[in-house]
Amino acid sequence: MRRSPYSPGANLNPAEDFRKMRRIIAEDPDWSLNIVPCLSKLCLQSIERNFEGKPIFEELTPIQKDFVQENLSTSLPLHVTANLISDGVYWKRCCEQRWDLCDVSHYGHSWKRMFFERHMETIIELFIPEVTEPKTVLVMVPLCKNYVKRLDISQLLPPIKEPQNEEEEEFGLELASDNEYDRPSLDHFDFNILLDKLTKLEELHLVYRVKQCGMNFEWKMFEMTTRDCESLAEALKSCKTLKLLKLHQSHIEDEKCRLLVKYLLDHPSLRELDFSHNLIGDKGARAIGKLLNRSKLEILNMCDNEIRGPGAKAIAHALSENSTLLSLNLRLNRLRDDGGQAIGKALLKNNTLLHLHLGGNEVTGPTAIALSKVLVQSNTLKSINLSCNNLGVDGGKALEEAMSHNTSVTECDIRLTEVDKQSVSFINQVVLTNQSLEQKRHAQES
Repeated sequence: MRRSPYSPGANLNPAEDFRKMRRIIAEDPDWSLNIVPCLSKLCLQSIERNFEGKPIFEELTPIQKDFVQENLSTSLPLHVTANLISDGVYWKRCCEQRWDLCDVSHYGHSWKRMFFERHMETIIELFIPEVTEPKTVLVMVPLCKNYVKRLDISQLLPPIKEPQNEEEEEFGLELASDNEYDRPSLDHFDFNILLDKLTKLEELHLVYRVKQCGMNFEWKMFEMTTRDCESLAEALKSCKTLKLLKLHQSHIEDEKCRLLVKYLLDHPSLRELDFSHNLIGDKGARAIGKLLNRSKLEILNMCDNEIRGPGAKAIAHALSENSTLLSLNLRLNRLRDDGGQAIGKALLKNNTLLHLHLGGNEVTGPTAIALSKVLVQSNTLKSINLSCNNLGVDGGKALEEAMSHNTSVTECDIRLTEVDKQSVSFINQVVLTNQSLEQKRHAQES
């Protein structure tokens, strides 16, 4: 008897018997065997959808918190998320969605700190006096004050200039004096309303300028006004946690420098001051000298100003009595030998300065000789830069002789100084030897 091809014992070929290969296929492309998600996942999804109206986060387990952070909308209002969502994936998503470049290492590896610092910086940089409401800034303070440690302000906008009619253009000076009372209350953002409220602010970087001004360029866009200076000085005094102040490329001259220093005297926490690329002269340098002995400054950068001999002597006098300053940068000023020699004599009495930069100051041989005495007597100085000065052969010989007795200097830059090649080679060899000794000392200490 012939066996049925479909009997249980038959050897079937699935490719030939399509009836055995049929399956029920859902019309929904998202259909899966996991028909009902687990209840905990449904609850977390509900928390995400209703987070703005009823935020729940602290009650969740660490795994649940991670799930919520990965799926929560980044468009939620900051007053909901700022003090509730901890640092993590959510703030990383917020940063990467808003900015193309996000190097979290510059923010202590904290995404939340990055977000609030850059958010506050943007608000300040786009603030227009007499147009933007101060509450735009103030409303952010309770949300960000615990996370903002540094502000890097790359531009400050001036008030909007009202268009002038023909009569005003013709008699501009007379009308300007008559309408003085119509001027805005301040020329740029008023830091007085903010700094004392940022209780963890440690660094403030400021540039008074307008980026991408195009055909509307005016020199006034690139300078701090007197009223700006008064306001900022008062704000700096009220910010007791500030450790670093960098105020550069802002057209600061002597009077503004003296006003700022007046309010920085006896500041409890300031450790680094950078007034580089301004117009500070001898009067401002005298104020800086006073600040050196009425503060705890460790780093002072006065690069690219207009300090001459008298100003350098004032700084030198303060340096001879100072016991906290570790680094002094006077590059690209006009100290000449009067100022250079004064610095050298002061260092004979100073036992703390580690780094000195006098590059591009028109100093010559006498300054090199004065500093040579320091290199022989002191083992404190670690680096010295005299580049772009005409020290000459005699200056080079003096430095060569001094370095033969020195064991502490690990950096000595004498490029473009007209020093004899033999002297340069000897000094470089001593520097390499000192570097090796330094590395051995560190290895033994560790």
